[in-house]
Amino acid sequence: MANVFDHPVDRSNTSSLKWEKYRDSDVLPMWVADTDFMSPPAIADALHERVNHGVFGYTNTPEELDNLVIERLQRLYQWPVERDWLVWLPGLVCGLNLACRAVGESQDQVFSPKPVYPPFMSSPRLSDRQLVSVPLKESDNRWTLDLEALEASITPQSKILLFCNPHNPGGAVYRREELEALAELVIKHDLMVCSDEIHCDLILEPGLQHIPLGSLNDEIAARSITLMAPSKTYNIAGLACSFAVIPDRQLRQQFLRQMKGIVPDVNLLGYTAAIAAYKHGDEWNKQQLDYLRDNRDYLVHEINQIPGLKLAPIEATYLAWIDVSGAKLDNPQHFFEQAGVGMSPGRDFGDDRYVRLNFGCRRELLEEAVNRIRRAILGELPA
Repeated sequence: MANVFDHPVDRSNTSSLKWEKYRDSDVLPMWVADTDFMSPPAIADALHERVNHGVFGYTNTPEELDNLVIERLQRLYQWPVERDWLVWLPGLVCGLNLACRAVGESQDQVFSPKPVYPPFMSSPRLSDRQLVSVPLKESDNRWTLDLEALEASITPQSKILLFCNPHNPGGAVYRREELEALAELVIKHDLMVCSDEIHCDLILEPGLQHIPLGSLNDEIAARSITLMAPSKTYNIAGLACSFAVIPDRQLRQQFLRQMKGIVPDVNLLGYTAAIAAYKHGDEWNKQQLDYLRDNRDYLVHEINQIPGLKLAPIEATYLAWIDVSGAKLDNPQHFFEQAGVGMSPGRDFGDDRYVRLNFGCRRELLEEAVNRIRRAILGELPA
Protein backbone atom coordinates (compact mmCIF):
# COMPACT_ATOMS: atom_id res chain seq x y z
CA MET A 1 0.00 0.00 0.00
CA ALA A 2 1.40 3.41 -1.00
CA ASN A 3 2.29 5.81 1.77
CA VAL A 4 -0.09 8.79 1.82
CA PHE A 5 2.93 11.09 2.15
CA ASP A 6 4.28 9.79 -1.17
CA HIS A 7 1.17 11.07 -2.92
CA PRO A 8 2.15 13.85 -5.36
CA VAL A 9 0.18 17.07 -4.88
CA ASP A 10 0.25 19.61 -7.70
CA ARG A 11 0.66 23.00 -6.01
CA SER A 12 1.09 24.98 -9.23
CA ASN A 13 -1.56 27.63 -9.91
CA THR A 14 -2.55 27.72 -6.23
CA SER A 15 -0.71 30.98 -5.39
CA SER A 16 1.59 28.89 -3.20
CA LEU A 17 4.38 31.09 -1.84
CA LYS A 18 6.73 28.13 -1.92
CA TRP A 19 6.04 27.01 -5.50
CA GLU A 20 5.36 30.38 -7.15
CA LYS A 21 8.93 31.51 -6.46
CA TYR A 22 10.25 29.17 -9.15
CA ARG A 23 7.24 29.10 -11.44
CA ASP A 24 8.11 28.33 -15.07
CA SER A 25 11.63 27.18 -14.14
CA ASP A 26 13.11 23.78 -13.41
CA VAL A 27 13.97 24.53 -9.79
CA LEU A 28 12.70 22.34 -6.96
CA PRO A 29 11.36 24.59 -4.16
CA MET A 30 12.95 23.37 -0.92
CA TRP A 31 12.96 26.67 0.94
CA VAL A 32 10.09 28.16 3.00
CA ALA A 33 8.87 26.00 5.89
CA ASP A 34 5.66 24.44 4.74
CA THR A 35 5.40 20.83 3.66
CA ASP A 36 4.00 19.43 0.43
CA PHE A 37 1.79 16.97 2.31
CA MET A 38 -1.99 17.13 2.25
CA SER A 39 -3.31 18.08 5.69
CA PRO A 40 -5.14 15.42 7.72
CA PRO A 41 -8.52 14.46 6.20
CA ALA A 42 -10.25 15.47 9.45
CA ILE A 43 -9.19 19.07 8.85
CA ALA A 44 -10.54 19.13 5.29
CA ASP A 45 -13.79 17.52 6.51
CA ALA A 46 -14.22 20.15 9.24
CA LEU A 47 -13.55 22.97 6.78
CA HIS A 48 -16.07 21.56 4.30
CA GLU A 49 -18.69 21.37 7.04
CA ARG A 50 -18.07 24.96 8.10
CA VAL A 51 -18.09 26.24 4.52
CA ASN A 52 -21.35 24.42 3.88
CA HIS A 53 -22.86 26.34 6.80
CA GLY A 54 -22.56 29.34 4.51
CA VAL A 55 -22.13 32.19 7.02
CA PHE A 56 -18.69 33.68 7.68
CA GLY A 57 -19.25 36.48 10.15
CA TYR A 58 -17.20 37.80 13.07
CA THR A 59 -16.12 34.90 15.24
CA ASN A 60 -15.11 34.54 18.89
CA THR A 61 -12.42 32.08 19.90
CA PRO A 62 -14.31 28.78 20.26
CA GLU A 63 -14.40 27.58 23.86
CA GLU A 64 -13.77 24.07 22.53
CA LEU A 65 -10.42 25.19 21.10
CA ASP A 66 -9.30 26.74 24.38
CA ASN A 67 -10.23 23.50 26.14
CA LEU A 68 -8.33 21.39 23.59
CA VAL A 69 -5.16 23.46 24.04
CA ILE A 70 -5.40 23.37 27.83
CA GLU A 71 -5.92 19.61 27.77
CA ARG A 72 -3.09 19.13 25.28
CA LEU A 73 -0.52 21.13 27.26
CA GLN A 74 -1.42 19.20 30.40
CA ARG A 75 -1.32 15.81 28.66
CA LEU A 76 1.90 16.30 26.71
CA TYR A 77 3.91 18.46 29.11
CA GLN A 78 2.18 18.24 32.49
CA TRP A 79 1.73 22.01 32.18
CA PRO A 80 -1.43 23.32 33.89
CA VAL A 81 -2.45 26.34 31.82
CA GLU A 82 -5.41 28.61 32.63
CA ARG A 83 -7.79 29.86 29.95
CA ASP A 84 -6.95 33.51 30.67
CA TRP A 85 -3.31 32.84 29.75
CA LEU A 86 -4.15 32.09 26.10
CA VAL A 87 -3.94 34.84 23.49
CA TRP A 88 -4.91 33.85 19.95
CA LEU A 89 -2.92 35.33 17.06
CA PRO A 90 -3.06 35.24 13.25
CA GLY A 91 0.56 34.11 13.10
CA LEU A 92 3.61 33.40 15.19
CA VAL A 93 5.76 36.14 13.62
CA CYS A 94 3.44 38.86 14.86
CA GLY A 95 3.84 37.26 18.31
CA LEU A 96 7.61 37.86 18.15
CA ASN A 97 7.03 41.50 17.18
CA LEU A 98 4.42 42.00 19.89
CA ALA A 99 6.72 40.52 22.52
CA CYS A 100 9.47 42.99 21.59
CA ARG A 101 7.03 45.90 21.88
CA ALA A 102 5.37 44.69 25.07
CA VAL A 103 8.60 44.67 27.09
CA GLY A 104 10.77 47.69 27.82
CA GLU A 105 11.03 51.00 26.03
CA SER A 106 12.40 52.43 22.78
CA GLN A 107 16.04 51.47 22.19
CA ASP A 108 16.11 48.83 24.93
CA GLN A 109 17.98 45.66 24.05
CA VAL A 110 16.47 42.45 22.68
CA PHE A 111 18.66 39.35 22.63
CA SER A 112 18.37 36.94 19.76
CA PRO A 113 20.32 33.75 19.06
CA LYS A 114 22.25 33.47 15.81
CA PRO A 115 21.85 31.65 13.47
CA VAL A 116 18.08 31.72 13.75
CA TYR A 117 14.81 32.15 11.88
CA PRO A 118 15.02 35.62 10.22
CA PRO A 119 12.08 37.34 12.05
CA PHE A 120 14.06 36.97 15.28
CA MET A 121 16.47 39.52 13.85
CA SER A 122 13.93 41.81 12.17
CA SER A 123 11.40 42.00 15.02
CA PRO A 124 13.57 44.05 17.42
CA ARG A 125 14.44 46.60 14.73
CA LEU A 126 10.82 46.90 13.61
CA SER A 127 9.89 47.46 17.26
CA ASP A 128 12.41 50.30 17.74
CA ARG A 129 14.63 48.11 19.90
CA GLN A 130 18.32 47.32 19.70
CA LEU A 131 19.11 43.82 18.44
CA VAL A 132 21.90 42.04 20.30
CA SER A 133 22.85 38.82 18.50
CA VAL A 134 24.19 36.03 20.69
CA PRO A 135 26.07 33.42 18.66
CA LEU A 136 24.97 29.86 19.25
CA LYS A 137 27.67 27.31 19.99
CA GLU A 138 27.93 24.05 18.10
CA SER A 139 28.99 21.20 20.35
CA ASP A 140 28.34 17.48 19.92
CA ASN A 141 26.69 18.33 16.59
CA ARG A 142 24.01 20.45 18.29
CA TRP A 143 23.33 24.19 18.10
CA THR A 144 22.65 25.50 21.62
CA LEU A 145 22.70 28.84 23.40
CA ASP A 146 26.06 30.06 24.65
CA LEU A 147 24.92 31.20 28.10
CA GLU A 148 28.33 32.62 29.00
CA ALA A 149 28.32 34.83 25.91
CA LEU A 150 24.73 35.82 26.62
CA GLU A 151 25.46 36.77 30.22
CA ALA A 152 28.52 38.76 29.20
CA SER A 153 26.35 40.85 26.86
CA ILE A 154 23.71 41.84 29.45
CA THR A 155 23.43 45.53 30.32
CA PRO A 156 20.84 47.62 32.21
CA GLN A 157 19.08 48.13 28.83
CA SER A 158 18.65 44.36 28.32
CA LYS A 159 14.96 43.46 28.61
CA ILE A 160 13.96 40.34 26.69
CA LEU A 161 15.45 37.24 25.07
CA LEU A 162 13.94 35.68 21.96
CA PHE A 163 14.40 31.90 22.21
CA CYS A 164 13.72 29.13 19.68
CA ASN A 165 13.04 25.53 20.77
CA PRO A 166 13.16 23.28 18.81
CA HIS A 167 15.74 25.40 17.07
CA ASN A 168 15.14 26.66 13.54
CA PRO A 169 17.30 26.10 11.51
CA GLY A 170 19.63 23.89 13.58
CA GLY A 171 17.02 21.35 14.68
CA ALA A 172 18.18 21.02 18.30
CA VAL A 173 15.74 19.98 21.03
CA TYR A 174 16.76 21.62 24.31
CA ARG A 175 17.19 19.28 27.27
CA ARG A 176 15.72 19.97 30.69
CA GLU A 177 19.06 20.90 32.24
CA GLU A 178 19.75 23.36 29.40
CA LEU A 179 16.35 24.98 29.87
CA GLU A 180 16.82 25.17 33.64
CA ALA A 181 20.18 26.91 33.18
CA LEU A 182 18.58 29.40 30.79
CA ALA A 183 15.69 30.03 33.18
CA GLU A 184 18.12 30.65 36.02
CA LEU A 185 19.98 33.25 33.96
CA VAL A 186 16.75 34.99 32.88
CA ILE A 187 15.54 35.24 36.48
CA LYS A 188 18.94 36.33 37.80
CA HIS A 189 19.13 39.26 35.39
CA ASP A 190 15.45 40.27 35.55
CA LEU A 191 14.80 39.49 31.87
CA MET A 192 11.70 38.36 30.02
CA VAL A 193 11.78 35.62 27.42
CA CYS A 194 9.68 34.92 24.34
CA SER A 195 9.96 31.26 23.38
CA ASP A 196 9.07 30.23 19.83
CA GLU A 197 7.97 26.59 20.16
CA ILE A 198 6.12 26.22 16.86
CA HIS A 199 7.99 23.01 15.94
CA CYS A 200 7.22 21.30 19.27
CA ASP A 201 5.14 18.55 17.62
CA LEU A 202 7.91 17.67 15.16
CA ILE A 203 10.42 15.84 17.36
CA LEU A 204 12.20 13.32 15.13
CA GLU A 205 14.78 11.79 17.44
CA PRO A 206 13.35 8.88 19.49
CA GLY A 207 13.73 9.37 23.23
CA LEU A 208 13.67 13.17 23.09
CA GLN A 209 10.72 15.19 24.33
CA HIS A 210 9.77 18.82 23.97
CA ILE A 211 9.68 20.75 27.25
CA PRO A 212 8.06 24.22 27.19
CA LEU A 213 10.33 26.72 28.91
CA GLY A 214 7.34 28.24 30.70
CA SER A 215 6.41 24.89 32.22
CA LEU A 216 9.58 24.60 34.34
CA ASN A 217 8.39 26.59 37.36
CA ASP A 218 6.18 29.51 38.38
CA GLU A 219 9.06 31.98 38.40
CA ILE A 220 10.07 31.49 34.77
CA ALA A 221 6.41 31.17 33.75
CA ALA A 222 5.83 34.71 35.06
CA ARG A 223 8.60 35.96 32.76
CA SER A 224 7.63 34.02 29.64
CA ILE A 225 5.63 34.38 26.46
CA THR A 226 5.34 30.96 24.78
CA LEU A 227 4.35 30.87 21.11
CA MET A 228 2.82 27.74 19.57
CA ALA A 229 0.62 26.85 16.60
CA PRO A 230 -0.79 23.87 14.69
CA SER A 231 0.45 25.38 11.43
CA LYS A 232 3.80 23.66 10.87
CA THR A 233 2.64 20.29 12.20
CA TYR A 234 -0.51 19.97 10.10
CA ASN A 235 0.51 22.14 7.11
CA ILE A 236 -2.15 24.80 7.71
CA ALA A 237 0.02 27.95 7.86
CA GLY A 238 -2.19 29.59 5.22
CA LEU A 239 -5.11 29.51 7.66
CA ALA A 240 -3.27 31.83 10.06
CA CYS A 241 -3.97 30.51 13.56
CA SER A 242 -1.43 30.62 16.40
CA PHE A 243 -1.48 31.31 20.12
CA ALA A 244 0.60 32.70 22.94
CA VAL A 245 0.64 31.41 26.52
CA ILE A 246 1.30 34.33 28.88
CA PRO A 247 0.77 33.42 32.55
CA ASP A 248 1.65 36.81 34.07
CA ARG A 249 -1.34 39.17 34.01
CA GLN A 250 0.68 42.39 33.65
CA LEU A 251 2.83 41.02 30.83
CA ARG A 252 -0.29 39.70 29.13
CA GLN A 253 -1.99 43.10 29.37
CA GLN A 254 1.06 44.79 27.85
CA PHE A 255 1.03 42.24 25.02
CA LEU A 256 -2.71 42.75 24.42
CA ARG A 257 -2.28 46.52 24.46
CA GLN A 258 0.17 46.29 21.58
CA MET A 259 -2.37 44.27 19.60
CA LYS A 260 -5.24 46.73 19.89
CA GLY A 261 -6.44 48.15 16.59
CA ILE A 262 -3.59 46.55 14.64
CA VAL A 263 -3.57 42.76 14.95
CA PRO A 264 -6.71 41.17 13.49
CA ASP A 265 -8.62 38.33 15.06
CA VAL A 266 -7.99 34.79 13.87
CA ASN A 267 -10.40 33.96 11.06
CA LEU A 268 -13.10 31.37 11.62
CA LEU A 269 -11.63 28.81 9.20
CA GLY A 270 -8.32 29.02 11.07
CA TYR A 271 -10.14 28.22 14.29
CA THR A 272 -12.05 25.40 12.58
CA ALA A 273 -8.84 23.81 11.27
CA ALA A 274 -7.09 24.13 14.65
CA ILE A 275 -9.93 22.36 16.45
CA ALA A 276 -9.86 19.47 13.96
CA ALA A 277 -6.06 19.28 14.13
CA TYR A 278 -5.84 19.10 17.90
CA LYS A 279 -8.88 16.84 18.17
CA HIS A 280 -8.12 14.30 15.45
CA GLY A 281 -4.57 14.89 14.16
CA ASP A 282 -2.29 12.98 16.54
CA GLU A 283 -2.32 9.66 14.70
CA TRP A 284 -1.76 11.38 11.35
CA ASN A 285 1.22 13.24 12.83
CA LYS A 286 2.74 10.00 14.11
CA GLN A 287 2.70 8.72 10.54
CA GLN A 288 4.13 12.01 9.29
CA LEU A 289 6.97 11.81 11.82
CA ASP A 290 7.84 8.30 10.63
CA TYR A 291 8.03 9.57 7.06
CA LEU A 292 10.08 12.62 8.02
CA ARG A 293 12.52 10.45 10.02
CA ASP A 294 13.12 8.32 6.96
CA ASN A 295 13.65 11.45 4.85
CA ARG A 296 16.02 12.85 7.47
CA ASP A 297 18.07 9.67 7.71
CA TYR A 298 18.37 9.45 3.94
CA LEU A 299 19.33 13.13 3.66
CA VAL A 300 21.94 13.11 6.44
CA HIS A 301 23.59 10.02 4.95
CA GLU A 302 23.61 11.31 1.37
CA ILE A 303 24.69 14.89 2.05
CA ASN A 304 27.63 13.71 4.12
CA GLN A 305 28.83 11.65 1.15
CA ILE A 306 29.14 14.79 -1.01
CA PRO A 307 32.56 16.48 -0.89
CA GLY A 308 32.54 19.89 0.79
CA LEU A 309 29.09 19.46 2.40
CA LYS A 310 28.26 18.53 5.98
CA LEU A 311 24.93 17.90 7.69
CA ALA A 312 24.75 17.32 11.45
CA PRO A 313 22.07 15.09 13.02
CA ILE A 314 18.60 16.70 13.04
CA GLU A 315 16.65 16.21 16.27
CA ALA A 316 13.47 18.02 15.24
CA THR A 317 11.71 19.93 12.42
CA TYR A 318 11.78 19.08 8.71
CA LEU A 319 14.57 21.57 8.05
CA ALA A 320 18.18 20.68 7.27
CA TRP A 321 20.94 23.20 8.07
CA ILE A 322 23.64 22.22 5.58
CA ASP A 323 27.22 23.42 6.04
CA VAL A 324 28.55 24.22 2.57
CA SER A 325 31.71 26.03 3.68
CA GLY A 326 33.92 23.19 2.47
CA ALA A 327 32.66 23.66 -1.08
CA LYS A 328 34.11 27.20 -1.25
CA LEU A 329 31.08 28.72 -3.00
CA ASP A 330 30.79 32.49 -3.47
CA ASN A 331 26.97 32.45 -3.37
CA PRO A 332 25.70 29.03 -2.21
CA GLN A 333 21.99 29.72 -2.74
CA HIS A 334 22.52 30.96 -6.30
CA PHE A 335 24.88 28.07 -7.07
CA PHE A 336 22.28 25.48 -6.08
CA GLU A 337 19.44 27.37 -7.78
CA GLN A 338 21.45 27.14 -10.98
CA ALA A 339 21.59 23.40 -10.34
CA GLY A 340 17.79 23.26 -9.93
CA VAL A 341 17.39 23.23 -6.12
CA GLY A 342 15.92 26.28 -4.41
CA MET A 343 17.02 26.49 -0.75
CA SER A 344 16.98 29.28 1.84
CA PRO A 345 20.23 31.27 1.99
CA GLY A 346 22.16 30.95 5.23
CA ARG A 347 22.83 34.70 5.32
CA ASP A 348 19.12 35.28 6.06
CA PHE A 349 19.64 33.27 9.27
CA GLY A 350 22.91 34.97 10.13
CA ASP A 351 25.50 32.58 8.66
CA ASP A 352 26.32 32.55 4.95
CA ARG A 353 28.33 29.33 5.24
CA TYR A 354 25.04 27.39 5.24
CA VAL A 355 21.88 26.75 3.27
CA ARG A 356 18.58 25.48 4.69
CA LEU A 357 16.74 22.69 2.91
CA ASN A 358 13.12 21.75 3.60
CA PHE A 359 12.74 17.95 3.46
CA GLY A 360 9.00 17.98 4.20
CA CYS A 361 8.24 16.56 0.77
CA ARG A 362 7.75 13.22 -0.90
CA ARG A 363 10.87 11.04 -1.08
CA GLU A 364 11.02 11.06 -4.88
CA LEU A 365 11.38 14.86 -4.88
CA LEU A 366 14.00 14.75 -2.13
CA GLU A 367 16.05 12.15 -4.01
CA GLU A 368 15.97 14.29 -7.15
CA ALA A 369 17.11 17.33 -5.14
CA VAL A 370 20.02 15.37 -3.64
CA ASN A 371 21.03 14.11 -7.09
CA ARG A 372 21.06 17.68 -8.42
CA ILE A 373 23.11 18.88 -5.45
CA ARG A 374 25.61 16.05 -5.91
CA ARG A 375 25.96 16.64 -9.66
CA ALA A 376 26.47 20.37 -9.11
CA ILE A 377 29.22 19.87 -6.53
CA LEU A 378 30.96 17.20 -8.61
CA GLY A 379 30.62 19.32 -11.75
CA GLU A 380 28.61 16.69 -13.58
CA LEU A 381 26.03 17.49 -16.25
CA PRO A 382 22.52 16.00 -15.86
CA ALA A 383 22.10 12.65 -17.59
